[in-house]
Order: sequence, then structure tokens, then C-alpha cells
Amino acid sequence: MFAVANEKDCEVLHLPGRDWFYLLGPKNSDSRNFTFGLATFPPGSNPAAHMHDVQEEIIFILSGRGEFVTLDKTAALEPGTAVFIPPGLEHRIAVTGEETLKLVTVFSPPVTPGAYDPKTPGDQSPG
Repeated sequence: MFAVANEKDCEVLHLPGRDWFYLLGPKNSDSRNFTFGLATFPPGSNPAAHMHDVQEEIIFILSGRGEFVTLDKTAALEPGTAVFIPPGLEHRIAVTGEETLKLVTVFSPPVTPGAYDPKTPGDQSPG
């Protein structure tokens, strides 16, 4: 069965350096193979690097500017840019512009958003 979601009505997770909007995935639809969400990074945001052990991820930039950073490469992020992130790649996103960086994110297999973030004292993120 098809499912419909709207960012105004979905679950929002407040993760280190960003908010993650859980739009569609196994928690709220018949989806079994992916999690689809929206992330917003405020100006100046630069959360710690993380990696996904088994998930592939694709991000697509809707608005704002930033950098996608790995141990050996940096790529500019701007509206219209898509990035494929293979499992096991340590990466982070840093906002370089004056406006919020807004991006779409798709994970396969499904992920619990934030479960992959490094833990710090007092951290409230999942995982």
C-alpha cells in the first residue's frame, strides 16, 4: 500500500548539529528496504564524523551550502548536488553558508537515524 508523509507532521529527531525528519520507512509504512528523510543543518553546524556499517546512503541538497568531508576528500554541497555514500565510509557535513542546509536522505537497508553518531556525555540521540 502506498504511504504519504509531510515534513510538518512527521517525527523529528534532534541529532548532533541537525534535525532529522523521519518521512517514510519501516516505522510508518510498508517500506522494508529503505528509510527516507529530510535533514536540516543550521548555519555554522559541523557535527562529528560518523559512518554507517551496512547502509548505503544518498543525499540530495535542496537548499543552503556546505561541504561533504571524508578522510581524503572534500566536495562542495549546493542545491542540486547528489552524493552516494557507501557503507563504512567515515564522513561528515559542514555548513559553509549563511543559511540552513536542507537535504533529502535515503538509506538502504533502513536505519535508525542517529544510531551511527558518536556518543558524547549527555547525548540524547538514538542508539
